[in-house]
Amino acid sequence: MAKSSLIESAAGVVMAVDRIVAGARKHFLAHGFRAVTMADLASELGMSKKTLYEHFPSKRALVEAVIAAKFAQAERQLADVAGDEGLDFSARLHALLRCIRLQAEEIQPSFLRDIARETPELFEFVKKQRRRLIHRHFGSLLKEGRAAGMIRKDVPERMMIEFLGGVTDAIVNPPMLGELGLTPKAAFNQILTLFLIGATTDKGRRQL
Repeated sequence: MAKSSLIESAAGVVMAVDRIVAGARKHFLAHGFRAVTMADLASELGMSKKTLYEHFPSKRALVEAVIAAKFAQAERQLADVAGDEGLDFSARLHALLRCIRLQAEEIQPSFLRDIARETPELFEFVKKQRRRLIHRHFGSLLKEGRAAGMIRKDVPERMMIEFLGGVTDAIVNPPMLGELGLTPKAAFNQILTLFLIGATTDKGRRQL
């Protein structure tokens, strides 16, 4: 096969995989993956189940790809905010919170419930990745906020980050979300609001 044909073939495979992951992401995150069959997805995407299984040998493999794509997108968006030198602390914080809220809005309790019940190791992976993003992006933001006099200096940054990660783990899980009657987005909003009230100085609260 000619080199150009190989390149075109590889590009076609990548496009097909991206299309499948995007379709699965839309359905899995909104409805949970137990309620969506591979046949449902194949029909929605206009392809045969055989073609779908050629790219993803199991629903588990497809769920893993959806989770990886979700975190990769979140990482890109948060990194763009962190790298925008034109933003001051307040603008950067608001942009960061918008990113988190948009990412959380896509996830419904049914998806978290399914991965917690059916694939607990994936649920633990999600928690670890979420903590990694919190440590990386909120850690640098807290340093910037302290320098601007908007984040408290009497509480160690590490304690603030561990508190945020721990509270998120405790609240954003199926049993607690069900008990509180919250969606992941609503839970994140309340967690972040309470965190910022406790972490900011009087100056910070006035300006935020």
